[in-house]
Amino acid sequence: MREQSRFSKTIVHLLLIAGALLMLFPFLWMMITSLKTVGESTQVPMVFFPKTPHWVNYSEVTTLLPFGKLYFNTVIVTLLKVAGQLLFCSLAAYAFARIEFPFKNTIFILCLSVLMVPSQVYMLPQFLIMRDFGWLNSLKALIVPGLFSAFGMFLLRQFFMSLPKELEEAAKLDGCNHFQIYYRILLPLTGPGLVAVAIFTSLATWNELMWPMIVNSSPDKMTLSVGLSSLQGQFGTNFPVLMAGSLLALWPMVFLFVFLQKYFVEGISFTGTK
Repeated sequence: MREQSRFSKTIVHLLLIAGALLMLFPFLWMMITSLKTVGESTQVPMVFFPKTPHWVNYSEVTTLLPFGKLYFNTVIVTLLKVAGQLLFCSLAAYAFARIEFPFKNTIFILCLSVLMVPSQVYMLPQFLIMRDFGWLNSLKALIVPGLFSAFGMFLLRQFFMSLPKELEEAAKLDGCNHFQIYYRILLPLTGPGLVAVAIFTSLATWNELMWPMIVNSSPDKMTLSVGLSSLQGQFGTNFPVLMAGSLLALWPMVFLFVFLQKYFVEGISFTGTK
């Protein structure tokens, strides 16, 4: 029985390792391609390793694109959207989870119905609103529409519902109002959920392409994803330079997930306990 158990565990671990290698292969291929020449990247049959690593691709992409400005814009937009979603989504989640008011369930279902509509459907009305506000070609057009998320609200609502009601009742006996209960008692206990929302929002904002391309045409207001898309030419693309730029833009999100993956997994797993 022990040998059978060891054999089954070995098979499972081998399958997991194979799956991990399969997931890592695109990143490995991106790294290798960033060190090739243009000819090696388009050669048939395919060349896996370059004859000589061309580190000049990394310096070339920084001359083609204002990476410092793109990084600054992307970081500012990401931080403000994360802060806004953590604030507004947690407030809405607390209200739907802990406060009784008329038509609560109906309003909650209406909020969740946003998840059923593709984002492309409301891009045109959103663009018209940004135009009427005079926010085109500004970072406000990238930040304000993303300050609230129905998914983040739902995720944190499940977290608030999983907390015992005795905490809220004890706080009320001590004279706390709803905001004090939210801020001092329950919010500190939802740390993993807040981290999960922060990671989801950071990844979505960092990789967002269509909306920034629609509302911003000024190079000074572009984000990393839009800047990298400009490297794709109509009649040819320098793939090694594009891969080098993609790697330079990718590493902050990789480190973010690696260092916070424990809280991310806790946030997702604890959400389904209610």
